[in-house]
Amino acid sequence: MTASGVESSMQAIEALEKAIADRSAVIGVVGLGYVGLPVAATFAKAGFHVIGIDRDTRRIGLLDAGINPIGGAEPGLDELLDETIASGHLVFSSDFTALSRANIITINVDTPVNSDSEPNYESLIAACDALGPVLASGSLVVVESTVSPGTTQALVVPRLLEGSRLTLNRDLFVGVCPERVMPGLLLSNLRLVPRTCGISTPDLAQVMVGLYSTVVEAELDVTDILTAELVKVTENTYRDVQIAFANEVSMICDDLGLDVWKVRDLVNKVPFRNMHRPGGGVGGHCLPKDPWLLAAAPHHSQLRLIPAARSVNDAMPIHIANQLVKRLEEWRAREMTDAPVTVAVLGYSYLPESDDVRNSPSQLLVEELRSLGLHVKIHDPFVEGYKGPIASVIDGCQAVVVMVPHIEYDDLKFDCPVVMRVGKRQ
Repeated sequence: MTASGVESSMQAIEALEKAIADRSAVIGVVGLGYVGLPVAATFAKAGFHVIGIDRDTRRIGLLDAGINPIGGAEPGLDELLDETIASGHLVFSSDFTALSRANIITINVDTPVNSDSEPNYESLIAACDALGPVLASGSLVVVESTVSPGTTQALVVPRLLEGSRLTLNRDLFVGVCPERVMPGLLLSNLRLVPRTCGISTPDLAQVMVGLYSTVVEAELDVTDILTAELVKVTENTYRDVQIAFANEVSMICDDLGLDVWKVRDLVNKVPFRNMHRPGGGVGGHCLPKDPWLLAAAPHHSQLRLIPAARSVNDAMPIHIANQLVKRLEEWRAREMTDAPVTVAVLGYSYLPESDDVRNSPSQLLVEELRSLGLHVKIHDPFVEGYKGPIASVIDGCQAVVVMVPHIEYDDLKFDCPVVMRVGKRQ
């Protein structure tokens, strides 16, 4: 970079630092789902003017009407949205041109995998292509979405540069700060969980720390973009692998007639042991796909453990169905009956106290049970279509499967031949 380019770069960085410090920076948040909406409201609470962008006009309509589109138990989120919207610090739009006055933009869009377990960056590409032409000189774009290592440099940066006609690290800066939140704990995770900040130039370190320290009370580690991308997918892959191990132990316990929870408690009494919780599979937007994002990083190694863990966790709903059928056959043999069976599946989201059904193992369980000819009824206190009195769901059922340990199910007693409690919160 020429001397004039360096001077221009430093002036732009100093301007960002000042705008963050005095809260004059305008922040755009692209994508208003489980991550982006809390991010937008949190930055607005910190004193910034925030523009939330989502191409889903229905979602924008709900937000403009003061309705929180995120269901489930999210402590403090309704109140925070009401406060920041009323103050005028948080506004919404489906038009990217509203971001032409933004100094800082975070990208918080879905980054799923396709049916071949390959990254699907349709939403990320659309966001970058729409964002590029409206970027102002001196802008900072931060990717908070989880991506395969190398994606920001190979996909995001070129598209932003092409659309904006700006120059990287002179009048356009790029960072990566992967989110670390889960439904039910969105605001507390945003505030209390450490973050890894990847930057496109070392000169950007103070800008990133200054920005995120306005909303994050935990440690902020600064590194390069590739490392930040790798850290995020690695941490979720670690969890997926550990859960797969716990699930395989639970299968062994099923065959031996043992209580896997008792086994786990005794294992974890040994120092440096931390056997994860088994369950009916792995759901949500992160764990089922982040291992594949890690595997999609450029490498020449033959991966064995990561695909195997994915296979174990994906197959757990089938294992649960097989265990249920086995118990029902034993009951039928004892009662000498071949009467039709109705099964109540309790919990349709993928984790307690949430309405998030993305990749929910309960969906696969229900499909499998119905394919086996069983009649299935579903209840979930947070998911539309399955709410209502639980008694009307379990009445007359021969089997109950508690797939999601919602608090509402804790003290329920079931008067039916077969009861399976698959998961526990702790």
